[in-house]
Amino acid sequence: MPGRGGHGRITLVAVAVVVAWLAVALGIDHNIFPMSRVREESVRRGIRAGVLTGLAVTGGVITSAGIVLAATFSALAVLPPVVLVELGVAVAVGVLLDTVVVRSLLVPALAYDIGPRIWWPGRLSRTNGEREAHDAR
Repeated sequence: MPGRGGHGRITLVAVAVVVAWLAVALGIDHNIFPMSRVREESVRRGIRAGVLTGLAVTGGVITSAGIVLAATFSALAVLPPVVLVELGVAVAVGVLLDTVVVRSLLVPALAYDIGPRIWWPGRLSRTNGEREAHDAR
């Protein structure tokens, strides 16, 4: 019984910790590929064009991977243990939110808005910003 001995609270906390841990790990993992491509394109084209090109090139792959991963975790929802159902549904929803909202909208918008400073501390934050300022004149 969940009310006896506090096992329900322990399970709830454990599921929350595992879901948060997986969400952060998967979010970081899904951010490496598009941002490395944005960085490559930023060296060639400037930060703003690099963000747009990097997102266009990697967007389909990241979205497809997120959908497949969410479907994989949602398969846990049909298993009998309630803990696995909670874990599967929570991670699937988290992966979908990360894929659709964070990777497709927030990260590119922040990179576009922040501009070359997104690569701080690095040479690209200085050299690229000077190049874009020169191109704007």
